[in-house]
Amino acid sequence: MSEDQKKQLEQQLWNIANTLRGKMNADEFRDYILGFIFFKYLAEKMELYANSILEQDGLKFRTIDDTTPEGKVYIEAIREESLDKLGYFLKPNELFSEIAKRGNSDLEGVSNFIIEDLQKILINIQQSTMGTESEDDFDNLFEDMDLNSTKLGKTPEARNDIISKVLFHLDQIDFKLENTELDVLGDAYEYLIGQFASGAGKKAGEFYTPQEVSKILAKIVTTGKSKLKSVYDPTCGSGSLLLRVAKEVSEVSNFYGQEMNRTTYNLARMNMILHDVHYRKFDIKQEDTLEHPQHLDKQFEAIVANPPFSANWSANPLFTSDDRFSQYGKLAPSSKADFAFVQHMIHHLAENGTMALVLPHGALFRGGAEQHIRKYLIEDRNYLDTVIGLPANIFYGTSIPTCIMVYKKCRENPEDVLFIDASQHFDKVKNQNVLREEHIDKIIETYRNRTEEDKYSKRATLAEITINDYNLNIPRYVDTFEAEDSIDIDAIANDIKALETKIADTDKILADFCSQLNIATPF
Repeated sequence: MSEDQKKQLEQQLWNIANTLRGKMNADEFRDYILGFIFFKYLAEKMELYANSILEQDGLKFRTIDDTTPEGKVYIEAIREESLDKLGYFLKPNELFSEIAKRGNSDLEGVSNFIIEDLQKILINIQQSTMGTESEDDFDNLFEDMDLNSTKLGKTPEARNDIISKVLFHLDQIDFKLENTELDVLGDAYEYLIGQFASGAGKKAGEFYTPQEVSKILAKIVTTGKSKLKSVYDPTCGSGSLLLRVAKEVSEVSNFYGQEMNRTTYNLARMNMILHDVHYRKFDIKQEDTLEHPQHLDKQFEAIVANPPFSANWSANPLFTSDDRFSQYGKLAPSSKADFAFVQHMIHHLAENGTMALVLPHGALFRGGAEQHIRKYLIEDRNYLDTVIGLPANIFYGTSIPTCIMVYKKCRENPEDVLFIDASQHFDKVKNQNVLREEHIDKIIETYRNRTEEDKYSKRATLAEITINDYNLNIPRYVDTFEAEDSIDIDAIANDIKALETKIADTDKILADFCSQLNIATPF
């Protein structure tokens, strides 16, 4: 598929999404359109897999009549295979295209009221997984799609009409799932999530990290590696950051994540499945990461995160005996959880691993407990590897400048910390600052080669950082001062004298004109 065709598909999906907008906010119609797209994906995946099983019998899945004894045998065999391979099951009459046709049928005697049937199908998908390995991955996956909500229409007929219309338009689109080399739908899904984030204001940070920032984090944690045993995101949002890491290597064996928001947690699981990540390869939990961690017994080769900036947390004194925090002697302040996330991630980092996370600039220089934690990480552990300053206004919903901190337990360059000031390298697009490919490449090349460049990057020794009392504010290490041009005082004095002479000459000419006109001079 060409780039133009890909953009055309993305625009088609966005146009369909907008048919649902009505009186709904971005969050609400996002959940409906992404849910419908996901249902279409599951149905087409189901049909492709079932047809591959039935090929030797010369049959097609949608033609099987499950009311006949023979049909029941086929359906049951396919169900078993499907639950093991795909993790879920759909009957032939539950396929997306079948329900889309019924909703848009004008045949006499055929009802096109599909809301109840569609709701049952979505519930059946979830129930088909009960008692299987994939049960947790599909549990309540469609709970945010209330097809009887008045936000879709005041009457059942109006709701049925809009849903039928959306299904019809989606049914016309070929997601090309049979071509396993292409991830057309996955890319389009990511595009839609990005579009919804751009209109979600402050809420966008709950589920989306801009692709440019995701790309930087992903390239950092995969440096020098072609395969990863595991990748983890403790605040995974829609899962986009985990999936971005997978694009940088040939294989990721396992994906792990945790997300507090229930709706966003559902979105993350959908995103994983829709990107063809097998249900056995991902483990995403729904809980507060700091208060109720779900993967405490595991360590990960790559860790990435964009935690909520300076969030509140309990900072409960009981956490001083928690393995994640006990060695530091102090907890991050309750009003700023930034370093609580750092400590949590360090705890999960494998000895050969790399972690990279986005933080607000204040985390680099604030005093108190945060300074104490920075000192421990640098002086006692020597885990801090790189600090990268990003431009302001590149995240949806906040204009504050941010930074990326990179930590490793076994550092290749333990004698210094690399500082990169990329804060002035961006393009402005409308009200948002954007990192272009050349800006990303410059950051990554500087990081990987640890090159020093005047006014851009500097390798600071641990002694320098100690002298600065563990203040990591980037201008302390990367000098970006631009000296102003020197001023020639004598030349300026001569210019002033020449100007005064010119003014005096002009005054004489004006006085002469006034005399000739027999009027008073203005001076």
